Amino acid sequence: MKHIKSYLYIGIKLRSTLTMVCALALFGNAFAQEITLEESKEAALKHSNAIKNGLLTIEKSEAFKREMVANYFPNVEASALGLYAPNDLISPIEGILPNGLDNIYNASATATEVIYAGGSIRNSNALADIQMQTSQIRAEQAVDSVLLVTENKFWQLVQLQEQQKVLETNETYLDELLKQQQDLLEAGLIAKNQLLQVKVNRSELLLNKSRLENMRKLALLDFSLYVGVAYSPNMKVAANFDQTTVPDFVYSEPDLDLSGNSNFELLEKSITASELQTKMAKADLLPSLAVGVSAVEFGAFDDAIDSQFTGFAFGSLSIPISEWWGGGKQRLKQEKIQEEIAQNNRMDGIDQLKLAITQSWYDLLNAHEQIQYALENKQLAEENLKVNRDNYDNGLSNLTDLLDAQAMAQNAQSNLIDAYTNYENKEIAFLYRTDQLVIPPLESLKD
Repeated sequence: MKHIKSYLYIGIKLRSTLTMVCALALFGNAFAQEITLEESKEAALKHSNAIKNGLLTIEKSEAFKREMVANYFPNVEASALGLYAPNDLISPIEGILPNGLDNIYNASATATEVIYAGGSIRNSNALADIQMQTSQIRAEQAVDSVLLVTENKFWQLVQLQEQQKVLETNETYLDELLKQQQDLLEAGLIAKNQLLQVKVNRSELLLNKSRLENMRKLALLDFSLYVGVAYSPNMKVAANFDQTTVPDFVYSEPDLDLSGNSNFELLEKSITASELQTKMAKADLLPSLAVGVSAVEFGAFDDAIDSQFTGFAFGSLSIPISEWWGGGKQRLKQEKIQEEIAQNNRMDGIDQLKLAITQSWYDLLNAHEQIQYALENKQLAEENLKVNRDNYDNGLSNLTDLLDAQAMAQNAQSNLIDAYTNYENKEIAFLYRTDQLVIPPLESLKD
């Protein structure tokens, strides 16, 4: 079920809260300058409270399972009672109790074993198993979700960083063009308005550059808080970002039978849980049989009477007759209705899962195609800019045409970056929808 992309995970064991804080500080400092995608995911998996809660929920389910298993064993109770009175509890009785009785004690122990309870114990244990399995699935889904969000935030930063590089490249181009215009103006070869045109374009680029830097810092803060590393405005994300080729498309159209899909498994377990709830409601209408043994010792602390010990066995049969037409019958009816609701929700859930997977597939396919179109457009725009620059330098075109070509090339470069990062996001979304993310063992994520 899990394949295609492999991720590197390094287990970081934090033994105490103090150790965790220190390690996190060191971890953040280690990435003050640059952090990779794999390092981001490692940090996020250790930092995520959603994953921690998922692991705690598994522990809670395991405890609930042990609680249900305990119902298979006898229920043992012990009690003791002691009484003392300033005056006699029992007045003296000639020949039997000459001194009366002012204190007594009673100690007893009882063990009861349920022989039959309509299947409620068995069904309760089966329900506990379902709850434990569900907790396991949801904990794994929490890991999937953290990986998804981490990649989304990482590629958002990559997108902003690469867009900054585009602006810096074009700033350099406009600076060089501005110097050329100043020289031509000083030589009296052009009008001042041509110099102003370049200055206006350069000012607009600097404004966009400032806005982009602020956006990057905000996105970086969001990323740092989510991943759990120390924020540094100078930190960069490191990615192998090849903007000259179209990545290979290695994904086949997804199979929609949903076998092994975690969300489908949850839907199936919801049906099983609903059926067990109905069986437990039925069990409340059936007789219950229990047997047990009891031992009792009775006497006085001052030996005014001899201690007496007795033991006995017993059996009890309980028949909930009034439940057959009263509250028990109505509870059973409610559970049957809930079972039908669960079946309907299952069908709707299956349809939604198939639709989401199919949409994710076409989104990924479209994102891949957009890279090819954006790459071709960038190459054409750069060629167009080169031709316009040559024509301008040779006096065959005007400055406006050159600036338009420069803006077109800049836009094409930006669109290509958007296409690449969009593809990365669509890819991780497709892997997430189809349960193809490789996650580490949950045990390795425990502190």
